[in-house]
Amino acid sequence: MKIDVSVKLNLKTEEATEKVKSAVKKAMKETIVDVANGAMKNSPKKTGNNMRRIAYQVPGEQGQTLEGPVDGVELNELEGAVYSTSGYGGYLETGTSKMTPRPYIKLAVDVNFTADKFAAKVKENLGQ
Repeated sequence: MKIDVSVKLNLKTEEATEKVKSAVKKAMKETIVDVANGAMKNSPKKTGNNMRRIAYQVPGEQGQTLEGPVDGVELNELEGAVYSTSGYGGYLETGTSKMTPRPYIKLAVDVNFTADKFAAKVKENLGQ
């Protein structure tokens, strides 16, 4: 699941614009890590394989799982991704004709990626 953030700025100086963009990028990374951790916590755990293979990625970095780096996906500047590399994580998330859905990534996104939480992270990063 990709998360895309759109930011429109009307700042008068390049320095202020860059500071805000930097704060947004940091907030995106923090949010993606929070979503990935939530997805790991909520993942069905019959064997734990899917949980260990939940990957997250932000622009300019390789995908990461608990077991180490993985091939990532192409992202734009203000995007992040959380996904499973287990081979069946999508079936768990959306279900099949023989299995009901057991959403774990969407649940993590709903809990961790709200406008208020994201705005608070950006504000916190602007204060640094």
